[in-house]
Amino acid sequence: MITLTKEGGPADLDGVTHLSIGVSWDPTAGSSGGVLGKLRRKTGTDLDLIAVALQGGDPVRLAGLDSLDPMGNGSLLHSGDNQTGHGDGDDETVTVEFARLPSAITSIVFVAAAYKKGSSFQKARNISFKVYDATGGSSEQVADIWPSLLSQDNGCAVAKAVLVGGTWKLEVVNETGKIKQGDEHALMRFAVSK
Repeated sequence: MITLTKEGGPADLDGVTHLSIGVSWDPTAGSSGGVLGKLRRKTGTDLDLIAVALQGGDPVRLAGLDSLDPMGNGSLLHSGDNQTGHGDGDDETVTVEFARLPSAITSIVFVAAAYKKGSSFQKARNISFKVYDATGGSSEQVADIWPSLLSQDNGCAVAKAVLVGGTWKLEVVNETGKIKQGDEHALMRFAVSK
């Protein structure tokens, strides 16, 4: 089992064949009551979990948004878009199968963002990220990562998996920043900067 904290530095993923990162959040009703408040409770807010696969420092594939299997072989899979935050457990998940990743991929940055216009971290509560060792079909949670509730940002680099000397390592990043909503290139630049 791996132990993962930001302070502990990168964790060696030797023996971990499948890794999953999940994001969950609770929608807020906003400050208004009545019909508007009820509508906000129903629609929630849309956070997105995106995995950006890099070759060196160059982003080459995205898992998330409209691409659930960007490699085409199941090595980097997104669970699908939850647009409201309603439901129990993780609202969106990305799973990596390291052995099936193309050899050109040298790192993967996991980013959560209020990517679509009108969404924001302020319209969600209890945002959390969970890291799982999903080796052998199990889902053993190895870390909880929580972004600051005081952040005015709309993006958070959650974690980064890096290939070092033939071995994958995972580090907690948990750094927030601003991403221009609806701009895929801005999202990729944010991921590359982490």
